[in-house]
This record gives sequence, structure tokens and C-alpha cells, in this order.
Amino acid sequence: MSTGPQLVRPAAPPERNWLPVAVAAAIVLVVLVVLVILFGRGKSGPAVTPINAKPDAYATNLPISQLAMSESSNLAGGKVTYLDGHIANTGNRTVTGIAVQVLFRDSAHEVVQNETQGLKLIRMREPYIDVEPISVAPLKPGGSADFRLIFDTVADNWNGEYPEIRIIQVDPQ
Repeated sequence: MSTGPQLVRPAAPPERNWLPVAVAAAIVLVVLVVLVILFGRGKSGPAVTPINAKPDAYATNLPISQLAMSESSNLAGGKVTYLDGHIANTGNRTVTGIAVQVLFRDSAHEVVQNETQGLKLIRMREPYIDVEPISVAPLKPGGSADFRLIFDTVADNWNGEYPEIRIIQVDPQ
């Protein structure tokens, strides 16, 4: 006996499992944070030290000589400026790090670019110039080495003369 059409209720949709989505979102967030930490630091521009900063006391034992400048273009079409020189250690301490302040000036002798970098020693010259931190090959008393400073940009109104280089920090061994 038929009592007429019967109502069939559709089955309830299955509950969505949000756990895989939450895990994937957390992984993406962690990767983004790591990328910002690793690559975001260098994007804020070159380090700057006040122009009235005092040179390191040991700097008098580290004369810089034989300065030479050169330029090249990079793959992005920009210009890279190199400042090469020679540094000697006439003191009695082994040096494992040197921070220098480089001041570029304009025609009025005003500072137009103030950049602080760690001095890097030239490790090899052929087939290209390769540099390394001083900590890899410390500068012993009586020793000397060639160095290179690299500038991705130089102020447009720089007067073209050699910049002033000041040793503002020396790390002894």
C-alpha cells in the first residue's frame, strides 16, 4: 500500500576538514617570515655612521695606500663602483675585522654619500677578483694585503675625487 510520495531528505554535507588548510597557511607564513629576515635586512640601504664618529684607536697602525677606482656595469644595467687599495698592519695585534667609513663629497666638499662597510681582502685576481672577510685570513702584525670596497650606487653629485676612508672599528684577535 502506498501512502503517497515520501520526502527524502538529502544527506548532510560532509564536514570540511580545515586542518590541512591551516597547516599549509602556517608553513607559508613561516617561509615568508624567514625570507623577510634573511633578505629584508640588506634592502634598507647601506650602513651609515655619523661623519663625526671617531676613528678606532688602532687605526693609526693600519695605513691605507695605493688607492685605485674603477667601474663596471651589472646585468641589470646599473653601474658598480670599486675602490681598491692596500692595507698594512704596522702594529702588534692580529686583526680579524675592519669596518671603514667612506665619505663621497660634492664640488662644495659637502658629504653627499656616507657609507660604512666591512673591509674585504682580495683573495684572488684571476679569472676574476674575488674578496673575502678579514676574519678568513686575519691580518697579522707586519702583514699587508690588497682590499676592495664595492658600491652599488654612488651619488650623482659626487665630485669624482677619491672618497675619504676612515677606519672606525678594528676587531683584534
